[in-house]
Amino acid sequence: MIEFINYYLIPALTLGSIYALGAVGISMIFGILRFAHFAHGDLMTVGAYGVLTAVWFVPVHPLLLIPVGAALAIAAALAVDRFFYRPLRQLATIYTVISSFGVALIFRSLAQLLWSSDNQVLVKGVTPPLVLFGTFRIAALHAEAIALTLVIAVALHLFLTRSKTGRSMRAVSDEPELAAVAGIDTEKVIRWTWVIAAALAAIAGVFAGMDTTVHPNLGWNLQLAMFAAAILGGIGKPMGAIAGGFIIGLAEELSTYNWVGDNPLISPSYKTAVGFLIMVALLIFRPQGLFRGRLL
Repeated sequence: MIEFINYYLIPALTLGSIYALGAVGISMIFGILRFAHFAHGDLMTVGAYGVLTAVWFVPVHPLLLIPVGAALAIAAALAVDRFFYRPLRQLATIYTVISSFGVALIFRSLAQLLWSSDNQVLVKGVTPPLVLFGTFRIAALHAEAIALTLVIAVALHLFLTRSKTGRSMRAVSDEPELAAVAGIDTEKVIRWTWVIAAALAAIAGVFAGMDTTVHPNLGWNLQLAMFAAAILGGIGKPMGAIAGGFIIGLAEELSTYNWVGDNPLISPSYKTAVGFLIMVALLIFRPQGLFRGRLL
C-alpha cells in the first residue's frame, strides 16, 4: 500500500493536475469561441520557457516566477487572437481550427529558434522528498502541484459564479447572441477567456517542465490527453474539465500498477491509450460528458 501511494497514486494526481489545468482552457475556449484550439499545448510550452528564462536571471524557485511565464503566455494568446483568430471569427469554425494548427507550428518553431531544441531543466539538483508519518514519501513538486491545482479550482469556481465578469462569461458560453443583445461586451469576455486559459496553461507547463524537462514539444505531447479530459468532463464546463483531467491522469498511471500478479496490468508504453478508451466509451453512452457540456 505504501508503494502504491508513493509511486502510483501521488504521481497520478500530479499528472491529473497538469491535465486539468490545461483542459480548463481548452474547454473555456471551445465554450465561448466555439473552436478547438490546437495550439493550447504550445501555450503551455511558452509559459514554461518564460519561467525558464526568468530562472536564468533570478535564481529562485520556479514556482515563484510563474507570473512571468503566465504574462508571456497571456501576451502570446492575446496576440494570436488579435492577428490570427479575430479576422476568421465570422467564417466557418474549420478555418479557425486550421489556423490554430499553424499557430502551434509557429510557437514550436519560435521555441526552437529562441531556446534551442535541447531538453532543459527548471530545477537543478535533487530535491529531497517530503516524508510524512515516517513512511509516505512525496516529491515536493507533486505536493505543490496538487495543492495549487485544488486552490485554483476553488478560485475559478468562485470567479465564474460570484463575479460580474464570470457571470458574463457563462452567459456568452450559453447563448452568445442573446448575451450580445443584453449588452454584454463579448470582446471583453473573449479577452478574459484568453487571459485565464493562457495563465492556467502556463502553470500546467511549469508543472510539466519541473516534473520532466522543458523542450519545444512539451505541451504538444500532452495536448491530446488534455482534449480527452475536456471532452470527458463536458465541453464548456471548466469544473468538468478539472474532474476529467484527474480521471485521465489516474486512469493512465494506475493502469500500470500490478493489480494482478507481479507484472503491470498494462505496459507503461500503452498507458496513454487508457484515457482515450475511457473518453470514447463515455462519448458512446454519454456524449455530453460527465457535466453535460456542449455537444461537439
